[in-house]
Formats: sequence, C-alpha cells, structure tokens
Amino acid sequence: MSNLFDVKGKVVAITGGGGVLCGGIAEYLAACGAKVAVMDLKLEAAEEVVRKIVAGGGISTAITINVLQRDSIEAAHKQCVETLGPVDVLINGAGGNHPSATTGPDKRFFDLPIDAFQKVMDLNIIGTILPSMVFGKAMAERGEGVILNIASMNAFKPLTRIPAYSAAKSGVKNFTEWLSVHMAQEYSPKIRVNGVAPGFFLTHQNRFLLTDQATGNLTPRGQSIIAHTPMNRFGDAQDLYGTVIWLITPASQFVTGITVPVDGGYSAFGGV
Repeated sequence: MSNLFDVKGKVVAITGGGGVLCGGIAEYLAACGAKVAVMDLKLEAAEEVVRKIVAGGGISTAITINVLQRDSIEAAHKQCVETLGPVDVLINGAGGNHPSATTGPDKRFFDLPIDAFQKVMDLNIIGTILPSMVFGKAMAERGEGVILNIASMNAFKPLTRIPAYSAAKSGVKNFTEWLSVHMAQEYSPKIRVNGVAPGFFLTHQNRFLLTDQATGNLTPRGQSIIAHTPMNRFGDAQDLYGTVIWLITPASQFVTGITVPVDGGYSAFGGV
C-alpha cells in the first residue's frame, strides 16, 4: 500500500513542459524520484525547468518538440528513450489559445479568421493526438503505460469569448475517453488514459487578461471568475500535483477514461 503513489525511477515525458503548469508538474515529479523529459517547442523554456530540477538533485533532460509534426515527435521520443529509458508516462500538456480566435466588442464570432480558429484546434487536439500516437504505440508494444491529457474546465462548461479554445478542450476530453477504451480493449488493460481539467490558474498566457498589469488588481473578467469560484482564488500549479500523481501511479490502477476537475469548486457553483 505504501507504494501506491510511487514514481521513483519512472520515466515521464511532458509536452508543454516549459510552461507554468507543466513546468511545475515536471519539477514535482522529479522531486518524487521520476526521471523527467521536459519537452517544449521553446527549448530555452524547457532547459530552465531542467536546470531547476537538476539543481534539486533530480534527473531530467530538455527536448525540443513540435507537437504538430510527427517527425519531431518521433525524434523527441527517440531522444527520451535513449537518454532516460522507455517512457512510462506521457503527459500531454501542450496547448493554448490565440487572441485572434476570441470574440469581443469589436470582434464578432461571424468575422473570426478561420485560420486562427484552426490554429487553436490544431494545437490542442492534434497536439494531443499525435504525441499519443507516437508514445502510445511504444506503450502498446510494451503492454503498459499511462497517458495523461491536460484538458480544461472549458471541456465541461464553455466560456464566453473563447469559442475555439472551448471547443478544442472539449475535444481533448472526448478523445481521452475514446483512447482509454481503445488502448484497454485493443492492446492492454494496463494502459490507462485519463485527463485533468484545471480551472482558472494564472499563467503567462492569461495573467494580464485576469489581472491588471499596472496595478495587479483583478480585471472585470478576473473578478467574475473569482465570484464564481467558491474557494475564492485562482489555482496554483501545486494544486494539480496530487491529482496528477494519483492518475499516473498504481493508486488509480482501476481508473481510466475520466477527466478530473481541479477548479476550486467552479464547476459545482450555479451562480446563486
């Protein structure tokens, strides 16, 4: 029972590992004894996370990856295996929104450039599917492994102004469910696929949408979010760690095909 949450010696590969949330997850798992491949399109961002991990005595490597190009993913997988060993866990954390795919007072939905919408869909959905194909194939050959997808509360409740991101993350949740069944039935019940749906966390991407850059005060949108979050705060990266380690360890060995909200009660609040 004491080994239920053990990740010592496990190889974990994380896409989007140079970001705030996945970078924090990478540092946490390395501190728990995992060997972590921090993969990101921006190598410098991945290398900064690896420096922190190594400084703390952990084992990690930074790898460049473009989650929309299969050749890049296959090269990243090969580098990960050669450097750290066969991958036990893939965390699909690459994703994001695009300003041109959001609506507003001067940007009607009807006039949104479809290429911006497509970029958001590609990054979040294709950027989850392609790594799952490459890393998942190796897991199928070994007969075991874990894939963890980072979705969003948008997968459960679409938000105003961000139609592309809401639709994309809903697709990630649905794909998580489909892939969990496919891998268990077609290859091995020891291959599990689950998701985490963060609520509102401050990241580099949304910080100045939710807080004023000059004063640090909440913007009207930030105020609305806090008003609808019963815990009355934004999430921190560390709020994800417990759910992540549960879903990638034997503690959840009979759990597959779910997406867990980590949202401070946002999804449970009806507004009154």
